[in-house]
Amino acid sequence: MSAQIQGRYFGKGAPLFKLYFITAIFTVLTLGIYRFWAKTRIRKYIWSSVTGDDDSFEYTGTGLEKFLGFLVAIVILAIYLGVVQLLLTFIGFSIVPQDDSPEAFAGQAIAINLSIFAVLPLMLFAQYRARRYKMARSRWRGIRFGMENGAWGYVARALGYGFLTMITLGILAPLGTYRLEKYMADRSWYGDGRFDQGGRWQDLYKGMKHVFIGLVLMIVSGVLFGMGAANEQVALAILGGIGIFVAYIWLLIGLVYYRVYAFCYLTGKKVLDGQITFSAQVETSTIIAKIIVGGIVISVLMGVIFAVIAGVGAAVFAGAGATGQLGAGSIVGVVIIAILYALALLAAGGLSLVMITQPIIEHVVNNVTVHNADHLDTIQQRSADSFADADGFADALDVGGAI
Repeated sequence: MSAQIQGRYFGKGAPLFKLYFITAIFTVLTLGIYRFWAKTRIRKYIWSSVTGDDDSFEYTGTGLEKFLGFLVAIVILAIYLGVVQLLLTFIGFSIVPQDDSPEAFAGQAIAINLSIFAVLPLMLFAQYRARRYKMARSRWRGIRFGMENGAWGYVARALGYGFLTMITLGILAPLGTYRLEKYMADRSWYGDGRFDQGGRWQDLYKGMKHVFIGLVLMIVSGVLFGMGAANEQVALAILGGIGIFVAYIWLLIGLVYYRVYAFCYLTGKKVLDGQITFSAQVETSTIIAKIIVGGIVISVLMGVIFAVIAGVGAAVFAGAGATGQLGAGSIVGVVIIAILYALALLAAGGLSLVMITQPIIEHVVNNVTVHNADHLDTIQQRSADSFADADGFADALDVGGAI
């Protein structure tokens, strides 16, 4: 083994799109049940496309495991949300005054809508469990990864750091980013080798510069727009409106820049088994370019496809209008149009995976390097982790996306 390993991604667009499209059709035909097997097959393809030192990664999760985990999660969620909703309804109608005053209306609305926030701890729980499950079902060179149980500890910390971020208007966001990643990284393993997250959370402020610029520009532009609208100064209002739009775009780019910067910094400060280190040279401009170019290409392709479908639909209904009724041929045409429309939506999802998600994965993997890799030879296998819910909570709450 070399002293340094460069990550490589060898996935191709055509086979991944075919896999996504076929599994998506099966998912529709089975009313969504096959999606657990579909996600598993896609993960297997992506994992196997990632290599280090000519050894591919392996994903060992199964669709059945995910499906059973989803059923467990659904039962728990139903009970939990049912109890929460009953309590909030009781508060809304028993404690809050029942009259037509604005205060009573606001109190009832707050009590009932608190159920939305009641789901937040479970979403954070699902994030940790999903990462733990994927690590436990990932192998490289035959040695499995792992992660210690600590989901509720993560929930408590995430809620606390989220509150600090909110009351400081985002100033302490780097603290939460660093501490939460450290909490998870320090509980992660590769075989019997443990990860350790080093670094300082203050160093992440360098990645916040564009976020702060966007926020300042947003505030200044908002003030200009308000002054222009209040004093009927059209030019000033227009200038403020343009500034708000520019600030919004700048803020979005700034958030991407911060995520990329944080990923590279935190990756560079991780240590495995006390000796193995990592580095990442991911470029924000490349990530943004892939998102924009992929989005434009997909929009154009889908625009053409939907235009063709609309043309076929117009011809079908034009024929029906001439006769005053839908004949057998017209009905068949409507069914065909509906099928084509559904297939087009499935194709849009596949194109997004192939033209945006996969290129980003490729760029990230190809720019991650493992240093002092000779020490990997000393790492031994670890025992397997079992999961009662797999990442069922992530599926139930739609946390973690398709991969």
